Amino acid sequence: MGIAFTPFTLGGLRLRNRIVKPATFEGLCPGGLVSDALVEHHREVAAGGAALTTVAYASISPDGRSYATQILVRPGAAPGLTRLADAVHREGAAAALQVGHCGYFANPRVIGGRPLGASRLFNTYGLTFARPAGEEDLARVIADFAAATRIARDAGLDAVELHFGHGYLVSQFLSPYTNRRTDRWGGSLANRARLAVEVLRAARSAVGPDFPILLKVNLRDGFAGGLELDESIEVARWLEAEGATALVLSGGFVSRTPLFMLRGEVPVARMAASQERWHARLGLTLFGRLLVQAYPYTEGFFLEEAKPMRAAVRLPLVLLGGVKSMETVDRALSAGFELVGMGRALLHDPALPRKLARGELVASGCVPCNECIAEMDRGGVRCTRRGG
Repeated sequence: MGIAFTPFTLGGLRLRNRIVKPATFEGLCPGGLVSDALVEHHREVAAGGAALTTVAYASISPDGRSYATQILVRPGAAPGLTRLADAVHREGAAAALQVGHCGYFANPRVIGGRPLGASRLFNTYGLTFARPAGEEDLARVIADFAAATRIARDAGLDAVELHFGHGYLVSQFLSPYTNRRTDRWGGSLANRARLAVEVLRAARSAVGPDFPILLKVNLRDGFAGGLELDESIEVARWLEAEGATALVLSGGFVSRTPLFMLRGEVPVARMAASQERWHARLGLTLFGRLLVQAYPYTEGFFLEEAKPMRAAVRLPLVLLGGVKSMETVDRALSAGFELVGMGRALLHDPALPRKLARGELVASGCVPCNECIAEMDRGGVRCTRRGG
């Protein structure tokens, strides 16, 4: 069984094993507040044996939301976060809150205005033009990240994950595809990384040196003209120097390569059915196979790409990428990755870590149908084949 079920210390946090539940948007927070369903979702993951469960995609500010069912991190959300953390702790696990700003992926109907972005570009995902962020906007974003981190810590969460990947606001600044600026926030890699560095610096200052701050980062955006691995490695070195506790390694860009981070089937019919607007349903039905690329699934698909990152930094790394078996967990840990994330596999069976530890199973029964991602808009994320 190797070291998979041995403890690991992440900053000032002791984890009971090396398997974590990464952030997979739940869609379970109407009104931007923690619901009973969200608490139960993460309690069940904790009871199933994972060391850490990550509450996904909470917004740092009202204009950073792409869904009305995202947590909006503000003082009024704190009691619900405390309730969730307490439920997870009673099952012996730790809880993290992923916080971010969607940038130009924010939904104008949800935020009541024009989305913020790195540059004035058309967002094909939401059919809107971004409003380029000014100095006051960026100062507010940095302060909001810090405030959200402090609220999470004070509410009893064990860690915060800052979302710097997947084409959201910080990623929009990092990527040369979306950052066309000529001021101090654009151009060179150091300038494009300035927002990430300033956000981490402010968040770290808000909670002190020991509280775990993880960063969700892209290895690659997944298309020509986007952020590539060599630049990601350089940015990771800067973030390590600024006090990041760990990096959660992912990839992909929502508007260009949405399934790069998942791989497998494209559930066009379910994705279309989940759209509120008729033209969105029609567009996905007719053109979904063209708009959403399919990437072949192989288990542990980020492992080889992540190895150069492992060689370049010393801080702990969380490997993601379709991990669903004990063999791949052991392979990742043997390659030097301290923690391994299981997303879809734990949606399929939250008790998988416990069953792997006992030798009852060697792998999840999850198949990469990706129907779970369409369910986010249909009452909350779930595995449509759970138990099968």
